[in-house]
Amino acid sequence: MDGADNELRDILFMMSYFIAIGVVLRVLLPAWLLDRLFGDPVSLSHPVIWFGKMIAFGEKRLNKGSYKLWKGGTMSVLLILFVYSVTIGIEYALSFLGTPAVIGFDIICIFFCLAGTTLIKEVRMVFEAVDRSLEEGRIQVARIVGRDTSELSAQEVRTAALETLAENLSDGVIAPLFWYLLLGVPGMMAYKMVNTLDSMIGYHSDRYLLFGRVAARVDDVANYIPARLTAFLMVLASGRLKLLSFVKRYGREHASPNSGYPEAALAGILNCRFGGPHHYFGQLFTKPYIGVNERLLDTSDMRMGVAVNRRAEEMMIVLTVCLRALLI
Repeated sequence: MDGADNELRDILFMMSYFIAIGVVLRVLLPAWLLDRLFGDPVSLSHPVIWFGKMIAFGEKRLNKGSYKLWKGGTMSVLLILFVYSVTIGIEYALSFLGTPAVIGFDIICIFFCLAGTTLIKEVRMVFEAVDRSLEEGRIQVARIVGRDTSELSAQEVRTAALETLAENLSDGVIAPLFWYLLLGVPGMMAYKMVNTLDSMIGYHSDRYLLFGRVAARVDDVANYIPARLTAFLMVLASGRLKLLSFVKRYGREHASPNSGYPEAALAGILNCRFGGPHHYFGQLFTKPYIGVNERLLDTSDMRMGVAVNRRAEEMMIVLTVCLRALLI
């Protein structure tokens, strides 16, 4: 009887697991395909725009006088909790209208949280622009990096674009999916607030050093596992697992505790060098170099980087579906 009971339990578990996979797929797959086909919708009001307005509103009123660290930290934590709670509340309210309403809302949220296609389009446009003229390349790359681009060389423009391609694979795809895996759509939306806070106030400049410190630390924690997972998936996508030692060596050389890992993965895959000094908000920041081969970059490197990004993203989708199904 025990053997029969165990066999029945295994069958029931597999049946429930495959049903759970279907539940995840009906939300995640349409959202991912929408991002793959269209990218960020320019004509629609993106939630990150509203996140940015909330952050700017609070920063303008709180980032002055004394207790900047406390005020900035409190604002950051409350905004993250607010987004998480509101998302749960909307899902709960929509549940009274039926499951399709919740599914539709979740698809829209996931679609907005994924930024893989838009980033790839932007990086391609940088390479196309710098091939036409250096000035066009500088202007185009300024759309996707926070550094001063006015004096970048053509090599530095291409390097900045590829660094952003690697780093934002983590921030814009892998990390949102990781937090969806753990905490569902509310966790994914909360992560986007974390990421937006860091991108707006998480700098080491005089203005944000204290006010944005908590936001930067929360972002470091939220991206700790995703950044390393991103690097692993990139290496796996390249089919060159021996590069993991390269990633381990150079990933921790970066000024950021996380950004260095995906950047090191791409530098290793392309056999090139990233990093070095950059200007942010008028201040010079010296970043360690990642890699040693200071060779010229060209469009073929962009194509290789895009291909690796796409494969890593596809692997993460499969991983998310399989593991999320175990948690629901």
